[in-house]
Amino acid sequence: MKKARKGQTMVEYIIIISIIAIALIAVFTKFSGKIRDKVEDAGDKIENIDTGD
Repeated sequence: MKKARKGQTMVEYIIIISIIAIALIAVFTKFSGKIRDKVEDAGDKIENIDTGD
């Protein structure tokens, strides 16, 4: 009986991890354009910093 419970627990963990992965993919897909814009803006600001040389 102990083995059946151990297998059941593993399946539960796999399901939870799968749900989390799907949620993260959905969030990244939704916000990827905004994130890319923010990173590009930050890169542009860094390039335009006057170093005083």
